[in-house]
Amino acid sequence: MRVIYEDGAPGPVVFAAQELQKYLEQMVKDLAQAPFSVRLQIDAGLCDASGGCDAFLVQVTQDGGVIAGGNPRSVLLGVYDYLHHLGCRFLLPAQGGEVIPQTERGSLCASYQKSASFYHRGVCIEGADSFENIRDFIDWLPKLGYNSFFLQFQVPYAFLARWYHHDENPYRDAQSFTYGDAARCMEELETQLEKRGLLLHKVGHGWTGEALGYQTASWDTNKETVTPQVERFAAELDGERKLYQGIPANTNLCYHSEEAIDVFAASVVAYAKEHPQVDYLHIWLADDYNNVCECEDCVKTTLSDQYVDLLNEIDRRLAEEGLETRIVFLLYQELLWPPVKKRLIHPQRFVLMFAPISRTFEESYALEQIPQALPEYVRNQIVLPASLGENLAYLRGWQAQFEGDSFVYDYPLGRAHYGDFGYLHIARVIHGDIQKLREMGLNGYISCQELRACFPNAMPNYMMGRTLFCEQTDPQELIREYFDAAYGAHAREAQEYLEQLSALECCDYINGKGSRIEAEIVHRMQRLRTCCEAFHPGEWQSESKTEQLFYQILEHHRRTVLYLAHAVLLLASGEKEQALEAWKEMREYICKAEPQFQPYLDVYRILEVTQKYTGFR
Repeated sequence: MRVIYEDGAPGPVVFAAQELQKYLEQMVKDLAQAPFSVRLQIDAGLCDASGGCDAFLVQVTQDGGVIAGGNPRSVLLGVYDYLHHLGCRFLLPAQGGEVIPQTERGSLCASYQKSASFYHRGVCIEGADSFENIRDFIDWLPKLGYNSFFLQFQVPYAFLARWYHHDENPYRDAQSFTYGDAARCMEELETQLEKRGLLLHKVGHGWTGEALGYQTASWDTNKETVTPQVERFAAELDGERKLYQGIPANTNLCYHSEEAIDVFAASVVAYAKEHPQVDYLHIWLADDYNNVCECEDCVKTTLSDQYVDLLNEIDRRLAEEGLETRIVFLLYQELLWPPVKKRLIHPQRFVLMFAPISRTFEESYALEQIPQALPEYVRNQIVLPASLGENLAYLRGWQAQFEGDSFVYDYPLGRAHYGDFGYLHIARVIHGDIQKLREMGLNGYISCQELRACFPNAMPNYMMGRTLFCEQTDPQELIREYFDAAYGAHAREAQEYLEQLSALECCDYINGKGSRIEAEIVHRMQRLRTCCEAFHPGEWQSESKTEQLFYQILEHHRRTVLYLAHAVLLLASGEKEQALEAWKEMREYICKAEPQFQPYLDVYRILEVTQKYTGFR
């Protein structure tokens, strides 16, 4: 067997050849009986035909053939899609999560061509993650058709440190882990992204903290140290300039201050010059709201108008340096309101990112319920929109001014998914959202989420990646495909059980929306516990190690849901003290089991969410 490519081929093509050889040698035992060769090549015309998106061509017979891609990354995507066509299933971003079937030479034939439905198809890091968690997730992305990954902050210290310090888990001793350790991890992770040709998104949070003189790579408080910049640059609130709640990353600047703008813009340009490997550089303001500067000059305008001025200044300086860095700007919190007077001078440099963080996940985007007018913007008294229609009204307001590239930055696997115990409701919401993107005028989707979101399985991310590449996917077919590969002979039992759990979801309740005392939630949790008590996947057996792994995860999930549903039932009944004690029982159970199930459930994050949002305090 030979996989052929041109001398000097780009790294992703070389890696694609290694992957194709590795998998086919495991799958086909009779390849040595006669010559078999596949040529991997780049055909730029494929991407031209698809408007710049990833595209590939597969033409293989039992003697070999060609896999061509419009760019190096598309060659790799074509290889993985061909392997999927042959029956490979990539079910988890962790060891043991693949199904590699045995087949014969005659089954290798394939002839088809595909192009991605959307350009932006990615995931943004959140939660608590080991280096291995992130590395394995990056490896998983192109296997599902994704093309992007977003490492937040200049260095993603916060997410790594949460894991290595074992925040929220009293049964594990904290390990030493520093900013320098995170920087070294980041370098290797960026190498892994480059090897696969994946698009790199960077920073977003942290610019305001850096401008105030703090090394900002988390949302940690810094009340002990007050830099000179704070007294000069920080937003004025109630007549004072100080860190907002002691957190540099959450503190806005006085965006009327020419000195503050100079420091901010200079920092961005310096970073862009030092990091040419970044494909999309995100420029965001403070990560909190109702904390905008109230000085006599700032109150004369809006934060969005000031934001556009800042973006234009960054654009001007980048142009002076001859840098073509693409800048992503954010519709979020106060910035949901479009600017009144200011406009981007060179919109071709910018990409609009719509971040409806306050939306409901009870249903997908509802395009028929968009109000014509936006609520009045009142400085430091805004209320974030909850309805899907109102969220989309803000997007429409910005789109009336900006016609450039854009995508949605959404949060289905950031908090709300802990309220969908079967993961099938949230998977269908994701599918429905993606099918609305074109009508919304958006060119893709990046999910801000925990990477360890595989509990009870990774169906939501599987649905997301495959639907972003082909928006016309049938969700029921994808669910069946996934469950057949993960649960084997017990696929229908597992699906029926998880469908029952998803029918009893409480996504908004877990996410802190609505009253904490709620009779319907009590009723759902009672039924949920009955379903869990009658189900016993721990008794299932299989010769497949992959299926055995999924059975073990499902049994651990069942027991965890029993604990959590009991705690939620008590909380929704108004029994706050008893609810807290029940929540502590769940915490003890999942913390002690974390070493065995670490890649699948983010213990830090589910505990943080249920305390901060659900109400177990």
